[in-house]
Amino acid sequence: MNTEQIAQRLVTLCREGKFEQAHDELYADNAVSIEPDGLPPGALGSVQGLAAIRDKGRQFQERTEAVHSMAVSEPLISGNWFCVTMTMDITMKQYGRMTMGEICVYHVHEGRIDREQFFYDVG
Repeated sequence: MNTEQIAQRLVTLCREGKFEQAHDELYADNAVSIEPDGLPPGALGSVQGLAAIRDKGRQFQERTEAVHSMAVSEPLISGNWFCVTMTMDITMKQYGRMTMGEICVYHVHEGRIDREQFFYDVG
């Protein structure tokens, strides 16, 4: 798949809440996931490797009590890069209900996502 096809597939799977399937189908084994600096203690931080990315996703799901709504934008593509915005109205077990908004940036190498980086306000 090319970058545009991967971007469209990722958006489709995310909108359906199929994050694990997205990892299985679209990510490279050596992919990295980068979170912002300054996260509070115990937050899910940056990781390297598909197994670690899957584990981070599972931990996020375990910490989530309810997803009230989620919106994922259409991708913006430039060469091997694409980005989307994601907004979630969720209830976290530790923090209660909140709206989370972020910009998600992805890099594609040899037909797989090898880097994801998330930009959002910490705190």
